[in-house]
Amino acid sequence: MFKFIKSVRDEMKNVTWPTGKRLRKDVSIVIQTTVLFAIFFGVVDLGIQFIIGLFV
Repeated sequence: MFKFIKSVRDEMKNVTWPTGKRLRKDVSIVIQTTVLFAIFFGVVDLGIQFIIGLFV
């Protein structure tokens, strides 16, 4: 157990953490992509509802 904890601690020293500027940029990209996908799937959903409504 202690060997595992030591190896985790040693590995965490090798991690390169993002800067605040890079983190904000990455979060912004994730939010923009999420919004675009939500809009896309919303439009597709409305289109499918409209098409099904024509047949029902």
